[in-house]
Amino acid sequence: MTATATRYLYLVRHGEASSEESGLTERGRRQATLLGQRLRDIPFAAVHHGPLPRAEQTARLIGDELKEVPLTRSDVAGDYVPYMPAREELPPESADFFLRFLSGATEEELEEGPALARRAQELFTGPVEGQEDRHELVVTHNFLIAWLVRDAMYAPDWRWLGLNHGNAALTVIRYMPGRPASVLVSNDMRHLPADLRWTGFPPEVHI
Repeated sequence: MTATATRYLYLVRHGEASSEESGLTERGRRQATLLGQRLRDIPFAAVHHGPLPRAEQTARLIGDELKEVPLTRSDVAGDYVPYMPAREELPPESADFFLRFLSGATEEELEEGPALARRAQELFTGPVEGQEDRHELVVTHNFLIAWLVRDAMYAPDWRWLGLNHGNAALTVIRYMPGRPASVLVSNDMRHLPADLRWTGFPPEVHI
């Protein structure tokens, strides 16, 4: 059946996590609640979240502000390396930097990550069947958001690297039938006060 309706995909990086990554900090909980309040009037069909505590807690705090939207735990919304580039794919000036960044990934992660990323594209992207537009929220991690933004922009596979997103920042991608995907909002933090913005980034990039 041909897709006939538009999908709006809302992508959110989890709130600020504790140093041991067991869950959210107090600031992370505030970030999630404020984002939920911003999204309160969106007619979400579903909220998907990764299995790690920081993503699940963020999703639950957002869900507390929504109108009885079901929350679904999904491994494809987890934290993984979606694609491991070869050196020759990368710009010469940044190849060493990116390869050092990825050097800690295990063989198992490098094997499972691309399969999960392909599954995420199958589940979360593209227009939908039916007559009504569909709004979906995915509470996940920086790598998957970067991968899906890269896909929407028809950029090379390696280009998920270097696309960074703040904690509880919002990115929205629209998938209309018969048209290319469109990134409507990227890394938007306007729902957060200044002291809660740009967590997850080094100080020199705070704006």
